[in-house]
Amino acid sequence: MLNIAVVAGSGRNNCQSGKVARFLRQRLLQLGLSDAESSTLIDLGLAPLPLWPADDQGPWELYRQQLKAADAVLIISPEWNGMACPAIKNFFIYASKAELAHKPGLLVGVSAGVGGAYPISELRASSYKNCRLCYLPEHLIVRRVESVLNGPEPSGEDDQRLRARIDYDLDILAKYAQALKPVRESIDMDNRAFANGM
Repeated sequence: MLNIAVVAGSGRNNCQSGKVARFLRQRLLQLGLSDAESSTLIDLGLAPLPLWPADDQGPWELYRQQLKAADAVLIISPEWNGMACPAIKNFFIYASKAELAHKPGLLVGVSAGVGGAYPISELRASSYKNCRLCYLPEHLIVRRVESVLNGPEPSGEDDQRLRARIDYDLDILAKYAQALKPVRESIDMDNRAFANGM
């Protein structure tokens, strides 16, 4: 059974990104890709990380252990003013290759309207450099988030299509997780000469 960490990247409590994260985690369980004991939900709105660097790193040690144990990661970011939100950017300042290197990551953009693409582009460009997370060529964008993923049944055609795409992408994430396990195990993570990305 795969261990998949789901990161709800909004700094707000009780937010739509958290709703999406809970839906995705539940879907992983329903599809048999993970189980309740080996899947983790990290909600940066419920237990935020202090602005880095900080003497008291808050819940980071728990998050670090959960991420180290994960075979794959789902990164969910709402779009704030056309950008990835500060909480998820701060998360990647904490994250290192010890937790995330050579693990597959599925990006999920969230928008109240028809946006959601900019966080995907921004995180692909800047979040993986030192932690070496391997983003899939697939990603998800949850548009008009307040009207979708609200119950066990789709609310309409857009919701139904999104749910089908979610299942497709989660299956791909699981396949990458299986394929990259031996790659990760064969790489020397302690090589100090190349501790950071270029």
